[in-house]
Amino acid sequence: MLKWKHPIAAAQATPTGVRAWLRSRTRQLGWGSLAMLFALEGCVMAPTRDDSAPNPAPWHQLWNSYQAKFIDPQGRVIDWDDGGITTSEGQSYALFFALVANNPPLFQKILSWTQNNLAQGSLAAHLPAWRWGERADKTWGVLDTNSASDADLWIAYTLIQAGRLWDRNRYTAMGTLLAERIDQKEVANLKGMGPMLIPGNQGFHIAPHTYVFNPSYLPLPVVEGLAHALPHGPWRSMAAHLPGFIKATSPHGFAPDWVAYSPQQGYHAAPQGLNGSYNAIRVYLWAGMSNPASPGAGRIMESLSGMSNYLKTHLLPPVSEDWQTGKATGTGPAGFSAALIPYLMQKGMKPEVHNQWLRLSADYDLANGLYGKIPHYYDQNLALFALGFVYHTIRFNQNGELKPIWSR
Repeated sequence: MLKWKHPIAAAQATPTGVRAWLRSRTRQLGWGSLAMLFALEGCVMAPTRDDSAPNPAPWHQLWNSYQAKFIDPQGRVIDWDDGGITTSEGQSYALFFALVANNPPLFQKILSWTQNNLAQGSLAAHLPAWRWGERADKTWGVLDTNSASDADLWIAYTLIQAGRLWDRNRYTAMGTLLAERIDQKEVANLKGMGPMLIPGNQGFHIAPHTYVFNPSYLPLPVVEGLAHALPHGPWRSMAAHLPGFIKATSPHGFAPDWVAYSPQQGYHAAPQGLNGSYNAIRVYLWAGMSNPASPGAGRIMESLSGMSNYLKTHLLPPVSEDWQTGKATGTGPAGFSAALIPYLMQKGMKPEVHNQWLRLSADYDLANGLYGKIPHYYDQNLALFALGFVYHTIRFNQNGELKPIWSR
């Protein structure tokens, strides 16, 4: 296990040593990352409190770097790794981060592009298409009209939170109608289980009474937030069932990307395979970011012991795990390390948190202010969520309401 020593202690805590250490680390990491190092050390070594939040500036620096790289002037989020496409996922995350940053003009720009290009002009009337980009005939537009329910859920939740925090009834109304449409189009009522979010409007009801699910599509704070805002919808029942769902689909403490369910077979292998990887990493992220006082939050954390046990004997997270056997392989990218920081913090695993932070420091690119030698869209999104938690820029109360640092 890589042991972490406090950097000032390593400089022997003398004024000369401290100044020299600060100069060297500033040159290596930049002021933003240096501030993050101190703040993260404070978060890990002492209990954090909402009224003594660490400096959020590094989160805003990362967000600004993300905007420069991935968001065009129209408010479109571009995934350069996949031919310059845009997904409803990317739009939903950027909309949420614009709210966290308290930036109404950018929020509206992202919302307008999403509505006009993915939702036929109205999120109140249509689920957004999940994929947009260059077509074979060199025109640009929707590539796949199917929906992605995780993005839809985040958009509905963010609109409702924006309406509450900014006192804008239009956003509340739009988010409420979108949530009701999700209930109509993307929620299945399963025998013996109740309402459950399916990953999209089409393609996931694969046989009579058999559905495919994605556990990372259900962040507890988002479902709780919708349950609190819309008590007559399916969300309260869904939130109550979520801890049992996570436990049942993580028999070795590793979450799957995809899992199938039928009353006859229970949870079993989905056509997409047995891996837990780029989707499943978010299950640990959402668990770590959940308010511990939310009903079921502790049970979810207990069910995800496989990853924490793995990191007791490995420096970095795996890129993939077989959820039915618990076998882990490979090494995940920088975004995986970022995503696991809130989860490991909640578990009180200080050395393992330090290891992931050291990895982020090593992979930080001074030139563009992002993570990874080649900064990938998905890694930066994971980092924005995770480091938002570290810096208290993103916090949820036990009812799932967003409590950004500027609202206190």
